Amino acid sequence: MKIIISPAKSLDFETQLPIKNFSVPDFLTESKIINQLLKKKSPSQLKSLMSISDKLAELNWNRNNSFKTPFDSDNSRPSIFTFSGDVYSGLDAFSLSEDQINKAQNSLRILSGLYGMLKPLDLIQPYRLEMGTKLNVEGSVNLYGFWKNKITNKLNDELLKDEFFINLASNEYSSVIDKKTLNTTMISPSFKDMKNGKLKIISFYAKKARGMMVRYILDNEINNLEDLKGFDYGGYSYSSEESEKMKELVFIR
Repeated sequence: MKIIISPAKSLDFETQLPIKNFSVPDFLTESKIINQLLKKKSPSQLKSLMSISDKLAELNWNRNNSFKTPFDSDNSRPSIFTFSGDVYSGLDAFSLSEDQINKAQNSLRILSGLYGMLKPLDLIQPYRLEMGTKLNVEGSVNLYGFWKNKITNKLNDELLKDEFFINLASNEYSSVIDKKTLNTTMISPSFKDMKNGKLKIISFYAKKARGMMVRYILDNEINNLEDLKGFDYGGYSYSSEESEKMKELVFIR
């Protein structure tokens, strides 16, 4: 089984790591190509490219120019313990057992504008580059064009035909996958909260729920659709009525 999630803008390079194991990103050569393009951009150009503040532009200019290979445990950090946004709050990776981390290494993949696709223990250096960024790389008009075939082909290398594949990434990131050529069907759960008498997807809660579902899968060794419907973390429950109406897997609270 495979699961995909989005990265996070907020990064944690301070908290002590629970394990010393690490791996190296599969697309590090491609990351270096992108980094070389980013290094050529001034803070003001980065501000315009990524629609960020002067402060963030300066920070990421420094990050881009500090990027160096080879990656090692002194200059880099495993991705699952570095991303720290809402999804990762729901996942709570620091409380995973070593056995669960090893299982996540085999099943969980993190999509990234700079690194393409990461395993949980893949080392990363500080960066900010969203998949939707209109950066021309090797003739592509944006990062989707650069990464689509590379990521889809890599997933197909890893996926068995019709293997259980759960998409818990945002649309911005999951759109990089070419679903027409994927070896299996991609299942994309959604999470809705009742607000003012109506069920709505509330971004903050939905992001955290995606992380909680990853944790639920790892805690319970889920590997099929029926067991996934048992997801009940954070007060959510599977809604057959809403799922049938929306033609997708819907969890509500």
